[in-house]
Amino acid sequence: MATAAAAAPGRARRGAPMYSQKELTSKKRDEFEDILEERRLSSDLRYAMKCYTPVIYKGLSPCKPNAIKSAVLHSEQVQYVIKQLQHAIQEHPVVLLPSHRSYIDFLMLSYLLYTYDLALPVIAAGIDFLGMKIVGELLRRAGAFFMRRSFGGNRLYWAVFAEYVKTMLRSGYAPIEFFLEGTRSRTAKTLTPKFGLLSIVMEPFFKREVFDTYLVPISISYERILEESLYAYELLGVPKPKESTSGLLKARRILSDNFGTIHIYVGQPVSLRTLASGRINRCPYNLVPRHLPQKPSEDIQEFVSDVAYKMELLQIENMVLSPWVLVAAVLLQNLPAMEFELLIEKTLWLKGLTQTFGGFIEWPDNLCAKKAVLSGLTLHSNVARLVDGHVVLNDRGVEDGAIGEIVFRHALAVLMCATYRNQLLNVFVRPALVAIALQMAPSFRKDEVYSCFNFLRDVFSDEFIFFPGISLKDFEEGCFLLTKCDAIQTSQQEIYPTDKGSGTVSFLSAMFRPFVEGYQLIFRYLSKEMKEAFTEKQFIPGIRNFVFQLLEKGSTQCYEALSSDMQKNALSALVQLGAMKKKKMPNGFTYNVNQEAVSKILDMFDARIPVQKPVAARL
Repeated sequence: MATAAAAAPGRARRGAPMYSQKELTSKKRDEFEDILEERRLSSDLRYAMKCYTPVIYKGLSPCKPNAIKSAVLHSEQVQYVIKQLQHAIQEHPVVLLPSHRSYIDFLMLSYLLYTYDLALPVIAAGIDFLGMKIVGELLRRAGAFFMRRSFGGNRLYWAVFAEYVKTMLRSGYAPIEFFLEGTRSRTAKTLTPKFGLLSIVMEPFFKREVFDTYLVPISISYERILEESLYAYELLGVPKPKESTSGLLKARRILSDNFGTIHIYVGQPVSLRTLASGRINRCPYNLVPRHLPQKPSEDIQEFVSDVAYKMELLQIENMVLSPWVLVAAVLLQNLPAMEFELLIEKTLWLKGLTQTFGGFIEWPDNLCAKKAVLSGLTLHSNVARLVDGHVVLNDRGVEDGAIGEIVFRHALAVLMCATYRNQLLNVFVRPALVAIALQMAPSFRKDEVYSCFNFLRDVFSDEFIFFPGISLKDFEEGCFLLTKCDAIQTSQQEIYPTDKGSGTVSFLSAMFRPFVEGYQLIFRYLSKEMKEAFTEKQFIPGIRNFVFQLLEKGSTQCYEALSSDMQKNALSALVQLGAMKKKKMPNGFTYNVNQEAVSKILDMFDARIPVQKPVAARL
C-alpha cells in the first residue's frame, strides 16, 4: 500500500478571505505529512521496536484490564440493574470519531497515533470480530472492546456495556474511539449517525462526573478502497463473507496491489462543554442518584442528535478528493463510452467547479490534466479502461452470456464507479437540489422553488447528511453557490437559471438523477405491488427483481436502483414522511404502505421529472 498522510488540527475555513482559492488549497495540502517517508529508509522490525512513550493523562496510575472489569461489575449502577432483573476521573477525556469506509480505518488511526507517540485508543468493534481465532484476541489486547450489533432490549447487557465505556472515559485510561456511522459505508456516502454510543460518552458530562469531554472528528479518505468490489457485490444482494481468520489470510494477497494514497485529517477537538453552554440544563441530573438509570429528556436527545450531525459534517468538510473522483462523476454521465480527450476537458472543468464550491482536491501542482486522468485509470483499471481512444467501464464479458448475467456485470461496474462519484456528492448536494427544484417548481418564484427543495431534502434525508432543522439555510447556501458560478440569478421574489449556467445546472441535475430515478422506481413498485404488510427481507428481493426486469427490457437505465442501500434509504424516507408505518415485531419490523400517500409523492416526481435515459450533460 502507498502513503498514509496525516494532517494537523483543522483550521477555520469561513470569514474574510485572506488567500486565493489556489493558495488555500496549497496551504491545506501542505498540512499533510508523509508518515511513511522515514519507514522507506528503515525496516519494519526496527519501527515496531521503537521506543514508545505516549503522553498520559495527569495523575494516571497503571490500570490492568482485569481491574477495569472488576470496577464495572461492582459498580453501583450495574449492581442496581442486576437486583432489578433478579429482581443494575480524569479531566478532559477524549473521544475519537473517525469516518468509516474500510475495515482498516481503525488500524490506520492506531498506526498514526503510535507514529506520533500518542496514547492508543480503546476501540468499539462489532462482536463479529470476536469470533476470529487468534485475531479476535489480538484485537482485544490491542484495545478493542466488542459490542453486539443490537442490544435487543437486554437491560443488563446495556448496563454493563454502558458502564464499561463510562468507566474508561471517567478514569482517563485511554481515548475512546468509535464510528458514528455504526458500520462501514458501502457507497462511500456518509451514513446517518447512530446515537447510542455518543449518548453514553456524553452522560458523564451531563452528570458532572467529568468537567468536559473533547470530541475529535477525523476524516479518512482513500484514493482506492480495499473493499470496493466486495461492497458492490453486497449492494447487489451477494451475502457478505463472514469475518474469519482464514478469510483474512486468503485476502492478504490484495496487499500487493496499489491502493494509492490514504489521507487522515484530524479535526480540531470540539468541547462538549462549549456545545452545551446555554442550551442544556444539567440540574435535573442532580436530583437523582448517579447510579440510577435515567431516560434522557427530549432536549438531551435532540442535543445528542445535533452533536452527531455536527461531527459528521465536520468529517465531510475535511474529506480529501482525488482526481479520479472527478473522472468517475463525468464518466457516469457519458456511458457507455466517452472520448478520452473530452473526458479530460470535462474533468478539468469539474475540478474548477468543485474548488469553487469549497471541495478539497488533492491535485499535484505539477501534474497536467491528461496525466492525472491517466494515473486514475491506471490505479482503477478494474473499474474503467481506455479502449481505442475512448474510456469505458471495465465490465468485460457483458457481451457473452444470458441477458441477466449481462445486466448483473454492468450493474457491478456502475456501482463500483459510483462509489467514487459519491465522494463528490457532499460538495454538490445543496446546489444540486436547488437545480432539480428549479425543474420541478411550476414557476421560478422563490417560494415555489424552496418548497420543492424542501421536499427533495426530506425525501433524501437518509441519502445525504443535513443538519436537522435548517432547511432554509441549506437552500440559501445552494443558491449562493449557484450564484457564485453564475448558474442562476436571484431577485427578491424569483430564482432563474442563466444561459451561461445552463451547463452547470444540467450537470448537477444529471449527477443526482440516479437517486431521483431510483426513488421513482422504488415508489412505483411499492404503490403497485406491496398491498399487504411486509418485512425488509421480503421487500429487498422483490424490488431488486422488479428493477432487474426493467433493465433487461431496456425500460430503464438506472442500474443504481439495484443498490440495497438506496432501497433501504427509500423505505426509511417514506416512514419519516408518514407514507409508511413501521411496526416492531418479535422477529423484526414490518411495514405497511399508505398507497395514497406514496402515489402522491410519486406524482410529484413523475409530473415534473419524467424518467429518462441518461444523456451527456452539455458543459
